[in-house]
Amino acid sequence: MAPMSPARTTVELLRRVAAEYPDRAAFVELERRLTFGEWDRAADGVAALFAEGGVQPGEVVALLVPSSIDYAVCYQAAMRLRAITTGVNTRLGRSEIASILDRARPRVVIRETDLDAVRAAFTNDPPPDLPPVEPDDLVAIVWTSGTTGMPKGAVFDHRNLQAVAVGAGAMGARYDVRLAPLPFAHVAFMSRPWEEIDNVITTVITPTPWTAGDTLRLMVRERVTVGQGVPTQWRLVLDHPDFASSDLSSLRIAGTGAATVPPELVREMEHRLACPVVIGYTSTEAAITTGTVPGDTPEVIAQTVGRPRMNVELEVIDDDAQVCPIGVVGRVRCRSEAVMRGYWHDPARTAEVLGADGWLTTGDLGFLDARGYLTLVGRRSEMYIRGGYNVYPGEVERVLSQHPEVAQVAVLGVPDPVLGEIGVAFVVAAGTRDGRASPALAALRTFCRNALADYKAPDRLVVVDALPMTSVGKVDKRSLAEDAARASDG
Repeated sequence: MAPMSPARTTVELLRRVAAEYPDRAAFVELERRLTFGEWDRAADGVAALFAEGGVQPGEVVALLVPSSIDYAVCYQAAMRLRAITTGVNTRLGRSEIASILDRARPRVVIRETDLDAVRAAFTNDPPPDLPPVEPDDLVAIVWTSGTTGMPKGAVFDHRNLQAVAVGAGAMGARYDVRLAPLPFAHVAFMSRPWEEIDNVITTVITPTPWTAGDTLRLMVRERVTVGQGVPTQWRLVLDHPDFASSDLSSLRIAGTGAATVPPELVREMEHRLACPVVIGYTSTEAAITTGTVPGDTPEVIAQTVGRPRMNVELEVIDDDAQVCPIGVVGRVRCRSEAVMRGYWHDPARTAEVLGADGWLTTGDLGFLDARGYLTLVGRRSEMYIRGGYNVYPGEVERVLSQHPEVAQVAVLGVPDPVLGEIGVAFVVAAGTRDGRASPALAALRTFCRNALADYKAPDRLVVVDALPMTSVGKVDKRSLAEDAARASDG
């Protein structure tokens, strides 16, 4: 018998995997689970519900619900009607949500109050006239975090999702049981269905709001093989009183990212989790970009974001679009089949970042070393100029995070009447965990000057109990800038 031809769409792929592994768990929550066979069946039923609601090919279905089995079923159901799913993070503010819905103009909006009707539709008969799904059908609008303005909607099709699967790297292997701590509206879920289905991965959904205790319970109960979380989440997991008694021997790898990772945290994770730790980097628009691999040292993981994923081209360019020499800071750009097709109904802003040649220019600044490892030094919008010298906050944060009295740090520039701008370091002291003293500004400046130019050392220190976080686990520097402005005015 001739081998079956490769699947052309995510819908076709799920139908095949559901037929071969009908009883394998696809999604697990604290109190519910769904097999691949049930996922396929439920998606047909909810597609019928959406069709009754008038959803047509090319129209948008908005999911204003937490990460859940219901979210995953609705996403696959919309694909079967050739409709486009836009996830809306439930932690966003009212104005952000209103802006997204106004621009997406969805035919249907699913809210938490609608979930009983969605679940009841799991057993509906599928629509009698499901349209043929094509590889270039748009499937998702994923909204940027909005840290530098109102969110923008990156659009993806089935081919994008397939390319993400090819470049997944060490975080994806057949039959994995993978923890999912980020909101499903994030690109980390919306761009991953092909990879998860193709590898027959069980996705373990942490409850909303996220807690370290629930995470540990699920990791133990479900024998999780792939742990994921931003550095703050891993810190809370390691510090939880139940950690010592939790059997996490099933872990084969742990992933982190989205913020500076101190080498001490990497070493502690590798020792206490007894598995390799890797870090990944991407943007909403790129879906996949770079990552470290098992065997990279804690210093490499803390100081770089790894090398390009499979089939990803990566460059660092100057303001004239010329490739920067090794070690010179410039704008990071990448090209792959995983890169978004463009921003939703926004050709002008698409043209600003995505060239006709397929190169996506990100808002991140960084440099490449001779081995091809990328080091990020911050967002272009975060760079500040102190006394005529450019300062990149990410570079300073990486150094300060290695100070023994610093648990977390965020650096940003604020106006100054003499120097134009100066650096402020917001620090969570390590003493909040183990009783050590809080750091002093003079000590941090000395520590910083030992590794970087003197003008990069922070001019002010603000010790805080915790850093504010965005809805996807990144440090909310907009909020910190507002705090700094208020402090200056006072």
